[in-house]
Amino acid sequence: MASAALPLSTLPLRIGARTIWRFQRPLVRARIGLEQALGGSVPALPALSPGADGYLLNAVPSDALARLAEGRRDLIVFERQSYARSYAYLAGGFDAWLAGLSAKSRSTLRRKVRRLAERSGGTLDLRCFRAPGEMDEFHRLAREVSARTYQERLLDAGLPDGTAARDRLKMLAATDEVRGWILFVDGRPVAYLHAPAEGDVLIYAHLGYDADFADWSPGTVLQFEAMRELMDEGRFAWFDFTEGDGPHKRLFSTGSIDSVDLLLLRRTSANLLMGAALGGFDRAVALGKQAVRRLGLERLVRGALR
Repeated sequence: MASAALPLSTLPLRIGARTIWRFQRPLVRARIGLEQALGGSVPALPALSPGADGYLLNAVPSDALARLAEGRRDLIVFERQSYARSYAYLAGGFDAWLAGLSAKSRSTLRRKVRRLAERSGGTLDLRCFRAPGEMDEFHRLAREVSARTYQERLLDAGLPDGTAARDRLKMLAATDEVRGWILFVDGRPVAYLHAPAEGDVLIYAHLGYDADFADWSPGTVLQFEAMRELMDEGRFAWFDFTEGDGPHKRLFSTGSIDSVDLLLLRRTSANLLMGAALGGFDRAVALGKQAVRRLGLERLVRGALR
């Protein structure tokens, strides 16, 4: 039985945006911070409480796996996914960052910004929220957008709702540890970005856009203008695109770290079966993705899964 002090972690079996099944286990969750990963340090794992089945670790540098599991023969290691963890160096300034992109990427970004600005009457309506007194409005507007995104409808990955979420935003804003952006078109919020901070690192927590405006690339435009503002501001040195990979993250990044998400589970029959099921499913999905890429069917399959 799960300990009352340790909430259940959900481990989904997912194909694209579709969740096929969910396992739930009481797990100690941890994520390796970007500065830790860049510095090559890995934190020691805390002792497991009697009610915990193991650890769920995100964004672990691939070269740290042996050190992390060293001496833990009581645990079975399952790799959920491997990816390049993207990040952007902000302290070099916007012009240097932009010059580091390919000519094609620069042209594409400028075209998308210009196109949406023309659709908006000549200028973009992008607003940044950072003060405690602004967080209620940011949360309300961002929730309007989040409710219309596929991330919330299919992945349960929208911006959290409720009083606790709003209070958390205000607490972070009081210590200058959060930024939020809303992009408007015709006075309507169409995209949002929520980014809390850890020290000098701003974290890509939630980004979403209204599917009705997908042809205008509002999420890409918002991210581009947010990068400009962040580099002009100079408060943060890094932007962490966190776990997982994708063209959006690769487009805006200046570097990446080979990383994995791990399950470290107690050696029980139930955990062995669950780990085998997760591993087998993940491998089957990976093979399916390779086949789809070879056949050039990415867009068709992506649309079907959403």
